[in-house]
Amino acid sequence: MITQTLSVPDISCGHCKMSIEGALSDLGGVTTAEVHVDPRTVDITWNEETVRLDAIIAAIEEQGYEVTR
Repeated sequence: MITQTLSVPDISCGHCKMSIEGALSDLGGVTTAEVHVDPRTVDITWNEETVRLDAIIAAIEEQGYEVTR
């Protein structure tokens, strides 16, 4: 398992939180995804054998949010 915090500067409200958490929960291999409106981050834990970080970032970006590293 890998745990990482991603910066998502466009997070601004509860809708953002629900949108991102919903998209990440649909990915197989993601065990936890918690969005923090302030400081605009996403804490993610996932199984690296099942899903790659690129797929996680793509899922967030498909919701309309930019991920910065």
